[in-house]
Amino acid sequence: MIWEALGSAAIGLALAHLASKRIPGRLPHRRLVLATGLVAGLLGGLVSGVVLGPGQFPVTLLCAAGVAAAMLSLLLRVDAGAPESRRARPSGASSGASAGPRERRHAPRQRPARASGAASPSGAARS
Repeated sequence: MIWEALGSAAIGLALAHLASKRIPGRLPHRRLVLATGLVAGLLGGLVSGVVLGPGQFPVTLLCAAGVAAAMLSLLLRVDAGAPESRRARPSGASSGASAGPRERRHAPRQRPARASGAASPSGAARS
């Protein structure tokens, strides 16, 4: 049990260290990343150890790595250099052409321009 906990903590810490070295610009402060990896590894090892029972050391470490990776992925921020299509947009900044169905429905409608001598819907000509 002690070895599973130590192994899970080490795997979580190693994943957090690797993530903070590979993509430091997309993660918050390094101390938060390392603490999240450590706690997530312990949590994943504890839960998988309780569910699987004793004697499943490799599977417990694999589950701890999966939980740590999932928790670390929640800390990622959107990259400022990403293309427009992948970056999150503010709710009011989208144009009508690329707006979703809900936004398109509430966009102001434009009426087609009429010819100057066209008849009105009632049949009478306007002057």
